Amino acid sequence: MTRRSLSSGSGIAVAVWLLFLLACVWLVSRASFTADLSAFLPRSPTQEQQLLVDQLKSGVASRLILIGIEGGDPAARLRTSRELAARLRTDAQFLHIANGEMQGMERDRQILLDKRYLLSPAVNPERFSVEGLRAGINDSLDLLASSAGLFSKALLPRDPTGEFMQLLEAMGNSAQPQSDDGVWVARDGQRALLLARTRAEGADIDGQATAVAAIRSAFQAVEAPGTRLALTGPGPFSVNARATIKDDVTRLSGIGMAIIVGLLLLVYRSPTALMLGLLPVLSGALAGVAAVSLGFGVVHGITLGFGTALIGEAVDYSIYLFMQSEQADAAAGDPRRHWIATYWPTIRIGVLTSVFGFASLLFSGFPGLAQLGLYAISGLLTAALVTRFVLPHLLPAKLRVRDVSEPGRRLQAWVARAGGLRGGVWLLFAAACALLAVKHDSLWNRELAALSPVPLADQQLDMNMRADLGAPDVRYLVVVTAPSEEAALVASERAAEALEKLQAAGGIDGFESPARYLPSQASQRQRLASLPADAELRQRFAAATAGLPLRADRFEPFFAEVAHARSQPPLTRQDLAGSSLAEGVDALMMESGGRWTALLPLRASAANQHLIDAAQVRAALTAGKPPAAGSKLVFVDIKGETDRLYAGYLQEAILLSLAGLGAILLLLLLATRSLRRVFRIVAPLAVAVAVVIAGLVLAGQQLTILHLVGMLLVVAVGSNYALFFDQGSFDQGSFDQGSFDQGHFDQGSVNGGIAPRTLASLLLATTTTVAGFGILAFSSVPVLSAIGATVGPGAILALVFSAILARAT
Repeated sequence: MTRRSLSSGSGIAVAVWLLFLLACVWLVSRASFTADLSAFLPRSPTQEQQLLVDQLKSGVASRLILIGIEGGDPAARLRTSRELAARLRTDAQFLHIANGEMQGMERDRQILLDKRYLLSPAVNPERFSVEGLRAGINDSLDLLASSAGLFSKALLPRDPTGEFMQLLEAMGNSAQPQSDDGVWVARDGQRALLLARTRAEGADIDGQATAVAAIRSAFQAVEAPGTRLALTGPGPFSVNARATIKDDVTRLSGIGMAIIVGLLLLVYRSPTALMLGLLPVLSGALAGVAAVSLGFGVVHGITLGFGTALIGEAVDYSIYLFMQSEQADAAAGDPRRHWIATYWPTIRIGVLTSVFGFASLLFSGFPGLAQLGLYAISGLLTAALVTRFVLPHLLPAKLRVRDVSEPGRRLQAWVARAGGLRGGVWLLFAAACALLAVKHDSLWNRELAALSPVPLADQQLDMNMRADLGAPDVRYLVVVTAPSEEAALVASERAAEALEKLQAAGGIDGFESPARYLPSQASQRQRLASLPADAELRQRFAAATAGLPLRADRFEPFFAEVAHARSQPPLTRQDLAGSSLAEGVDALMMESGGRWTALLPLRASAANQHLIDAAQVRAALTAGKPPAAGSKLVFVDIKGETDRLYAGYLQEAILLSLAGLGAILLLLLLATRSLRRVFRIVAPLAVAVAVVIAGLVLAGQQLTILHLVGMLLVVAVGSNYALFFDQGSFDQGSFDQGSFDQGHFDQGSVNGGIAPRTLASLLLATTTTVAGFGILAFSSVPVLSAIGATVGPGAILALVFSAILARAT
């Protein structure tokens, strides 16, 4: 046989394939890759859902890195904290570094002192009445006896009412971290704490990785003996997640590929056959990544992990070609033509069942799921088409693989006896269904966190450090939308009034607001109007200080600064440039599409287990002053919202999968024109899926959306096995190409059972599938582990049950 005998168009087929590969390589080289879980949020979000995406990518909490210094003695931790903060403050990657020290806050202190009458919420007409002045002066005198007395004494002539000190306290955070010698420490005193705000957005994983590396490098330069570094926050989590996914994908796919290559070499005994057999796999992998990149603009690391495992199924097609074409008799002439005519229609139906099953995922509003569907369809179709139209033209005329007829005959003998196990299989199926029915309420995990690659220990550490620092949490937010910056600030102030009452009642532990750093113009004008004229102020001040040990002539700076303040224009965002106040405004205020959004993150107290009663917050906001016309006030529990979104996507995915199953059944019915045969093909797949899922439930696992993908893969892989057992692929063939092209299989007679080499090819194909997918069960990434734990045992059971249930009815 010569290659030319296969087709006169062989050169065209190979040329088209090479051009296709070049195009895929070019697309893959330009593709963007991510490990950000925001890729698993809606691609067409509502306004509320867009807020979730924005917060995950660039919100107030996404830029924060929480730094802990553990180990060593307390003095070593405090010294390391100071030296680390000093180094990081010189790094332009960080907008702000805080550890409780006052260094680097000169600009902040100057603004707070100069603009205190514009910034202080305590400034009102009552504050500058005789009674208000006396109360403020008495508070300042009391402060002289505290640890801040020296500082307060220097300020007293300029600020006898203590506005500056009140602002310092308010700006510091209502939930001040515990301090030791001026440095923040954990509540148990065993960890020094720092807070870093990065210039890079949370979605910029490369930028976050650079920032994390800078922190680690700075720590190595200053670390005291026995101390160690702990980093948490969205940035470190995303960096670690990407590294974990990359490491798992590289390591496990390498192990899987090594097993597959070893198996193929062991069976083929031909390096040439091995290399040629991997060409469809390579083509499918490149096509999958290229298709996802074109369709979504970014390729998620989970998709890559899924794709590398898909080689376990993609290599099946070349296995069928090499091993099944060897069993053609001499009368068949060209063995590869015989394979195309005899076996390809069965494989083609198997490929189409996979495509129909995964096509349903393309309609999901869950981009991560749609990516997996597109990758699977593109990869499997490409691998199958390359095997059918390209690979036969590349095979050397004299290429032969190892004769596996003898192992195949032993398999034949087992299959002949396997029918006796049918009753046990149906009992096992009934038991699995009964278990799933009993556990149906707790079967699915409906929280998006189930997909998170962040270990539970790291999540707990992050929660503890946030509680110690009083850092804003991205979970609970009051969101203000308004037509202008001023309207957003006004609405934020009205919301703050309601939240202060809720805080006083213990409903929340505190909150942040952009109006704390930049009050609305209206509020600033009201505060300036509260300042009395110079003569009136002097008269009230004299009355307020009567009987106090104060000399009136020492307070001329106070009168001068109040007079100056009365003539000041309201403070603007530009006036705050270069300060942490500006950073606070930028973190909590954003403009998009001509509308402004203000964020008020809420802090939950440890006493309430870091949870906030959403109904209580909404009631407090409703009872407060309503926002002005054109403004909107919404409370959002981001975790609750993402969980609801994920639960909705899970329900959607289940329905779409059922639709895909319906499409598969319709395809099989059209191809076979027999309900009985459709049942024979589908039955072993249904039993395999039910038994695997029941096993996972017995092992204590809740199912996620990725287990659903695994079920689809079991159906996709197992359909090939079930089709071969049903149709036979017998020694002389059980159906012909022409009858298939007309829409049905030939109902030919059995010619001695399924051929030995075909059985051997199915066993080898199953083994490679298990090697490709099953190895993922050992991944530390939950979504990859879910696929591996489902597909690995599912593929084996699909083959075994197909053999046992073959022609059972």
